[in-house]
Amino acid sequence: MNIHRLVPKQFSVIGIRLVLIFLTFSTQAQQYTAPALTEKGSWSIVIVPDPQGYTKFKRNQPLLDLMTTWIEDNREKLNIGLVLCTGDLVEQNYITELTRENGDQLSTSQWESVSRAFGKLDGKVPYILCTGNHDYGTGSSENRYSQFNSYFPTDKNALNKKILVEMAPNSEGVKTLENACYEFKPAFGKPMLIFSLEFAPRKTVVEWAKSIAAREQFKNHLGLILTHSYMRSTVKDNEHIVREDYPPGFTDVTLGRQLWEQLVKPSSNIGMVICGHVIDQPTHAGHVGFRTDKNASGKAVNQMLFNAQNEGGNWRGNGGDGWIRILEFSPDQKTVKVRTFSPLFAISPSTRHLAWRTAPYDQFEFRIE
Repeated sequence: MNIHRLVPKQFSVIGIRLVLIFLTFSTQAQQYTAPALTEKGSWSIVIVPDPQGYTKFKRNQPLLDLMTTWIEDNREKLNIGLVLCTGDLVEQNYITELTRENGDQLSTSQWESVSRAFGKLDGKVPYILCTGNHDYGTGSSENRYSQFNSYFPTDKNALNKKILVEMAPNSEGVKTLENACYEFKPAFGKPMLIFSLEFAPRKTVVEWAKSIAAREQFKNHLGLILTHSYMRSTVKDNEHIVREDYPPGFTDVTLGRQLWEQLVKPSSNIGMVICGHVIDQPTHAGHVGFRTDKNASGKAVNQMLFNAQNEGGNWRGNGGDGWIRILEFSPDQKTVKVRTFSPLFAISPSTRHLAWRTAPYDQFEFRIE
């Protein structure tokens, strides 16, 4: 295109530049495609990565509201059956004085923020959250005390309660959603047995989950484990975690490789694991990972790491650029299509060209058995 033919001679250089900018934005807007199901009859799960960077700053809290509002607005278009969150709902579970640099909100504000954001989905779509290391102790798992149950009780979302099978006692002996099992029945395909497990689950919790997975009534379910810390990223070869970078202040723990060996591998019906937690590099590749292994029955287990907290400006940035994951379950009952999308970038025509991540580790397919 010859821009000079489109611009009158009396236009200044500045005018030409403005036209070029306009044409650039127009092209970018044309390239944007809003999220939609690729097959008629598909349904989807949406994954929200660690929200701690949104909740710890007052300026960022509305961004988490934007993300869950987008999910609410698109639940019919994408046939969203379920929302999962990978934990670290807050940066500090119980602080009464502000830290110098790591956020400007006390714990009460952080918990209220994440509870309010997911509250937009109450009565509209079930959501399952797991607890991360920052959801315990004071700042990060100095002990097993968490405020999670105060802000996410069993009756908060009636749709959660409807699919709840059982809860295990927390470290204080109280049954809460920190360790919970759900039975979710999608429109088609296998019913799902979903476990939400505490950060570095205790041995009794692992045995509890294993015993439920082994029940005859769940033999043909698709089992899914949602837990905060489990595997490393693509830049660390998607390895199962064998040592915590942020060791907790307690000793009864089951780390990633142990969880694979003691729960996931022996259970013939567990076919998926989803986690967060890890930042191996500031780059996006250091936040995400995927691997497939065979369990003891020879069936594929698809294991996914999805995090974004160190993007959008590192620890003092915007919390993660609004990234979410959309998992589309196809009518063939085997194929799952993974896409990585940002409602934050999508909201403006000037940034919509940034709203999709299409690298091989962000946009791919896997099969369930």
